[in-house]
Amino acid sequence: MGLIVTAARVRTIAFFNNKGGVGKTTLVYHLAWMFAELGVDTLAVDLDPQADLTASFLSDEEVEAVWDGQSAAQTVFDTLRPLIVGTGVPTRPRPAELRPPHMFDAAGALWLLPGDLRVSTLEDELSRAWGDCADRRERAFRITAAFDRLAQEAARERRVELILVDLGPNLGAINRAALLMADDIVIPMCPDLYSLQGLRNLGPTLRAWRGEWRRRVEGAPAGLELSLPRGEMQPLGYVVLQHSVRLDRPVKAYDHWIERIPAEYREHMLGEPPTTPVAVSEDPHCLSSLKHYRSLMPLAQERRKPMFKLSPADGAIGSHAKAVADVDADFRRLAREIARRTIGDLR
Repeated sequence: MGLIVTAARVRTIAFFNNKGGVGKTTLVYHLAWMFAELGVDTLAVDLDPQADLTASFLSDEEVEAVWDGQSAAQTVFDTLRPLIVGTGVPTRPRPAELRPPHMFDAAGALWLLPGDLRVSTLEDELSRAWGDCADRRERAFRITAAFDRLAQEAARERRVELILVDLGPNLGAINRAALLMADDIVIPMCPDLYSLQGLRNLGPTLRAWRGEWRRRVEGAPAGLELSLPRGEMQPLGYVVLQHSVRLDRPVKAYDHWIERIPAEYREHMLGEPPTTPVAVSEDPHCLSSLKHYRSLMPLAQERRKPMFKLSPADGAIGSHAKAVADVDADFRRLAREIARRTIGDLR
């Protein structure tokens, strides 16, 4: 086995469900802002080829400036391009095949590593690299570990304490390489059949990827001086999102699916045998159950800020003001719970 450099790592949490439309990007965006507000220096990394998280942070004009190279910030694809096209030459003591990351400063304690639609073109390259890692090819390890190396270097540059990663909804090679960098995975869910099916696909796939990556690392070529992701990918818990409410209870049409989530999560994500049924509200694996604040979302998107930062000057008056306070309380509790399970209790 080759020499694998193990630099100090920043805790990385990926938000992923291979079922789309569950509010994943909204969750990452608001948690990134909330962690920053709670004093946790945070890096948000957009690895979804649709770049929806980037669009949440930046205006169209700012995105265009980043993508056209007119901004100091660089996209994920920009930083990886020398390695992918083969122009980067590894040097010691620091591999030079990745460009230094330049992030967008979203707030005093919050940075964004912008996404890029061109990330989707890496699917075939990353798929080939996965197979080549099994054949102990050094460049394959460099490519497979590139997302992790990039995020960790960006985090160290800004001295952040936490990395949050947004991913697209599929189980392809891009997400496999991206998930390898995750210490923990938070699974956003809607109470419906499709989210449950996502669990059934995701759990076994993660277990297979963990084992396959472990065998690849054990067979890494001699002399490979490279920090490789550990491939932990441990399920941290799930968040139920976007359910309609009536009298503070989920509408009856969703009850059937909500009741099934705890058992399905245990069976497919954790590989545990069936147990006595437990309600979502009492399930220790449920990090939170969030309402869909439909009236606030358009207002927040227009003002380009998280819902809990809306003010009367933004139009958040009357019932909207109460909803803003509710959102703030919900995300504050969720951020504290995630922190408790990962980086420790917050002040």
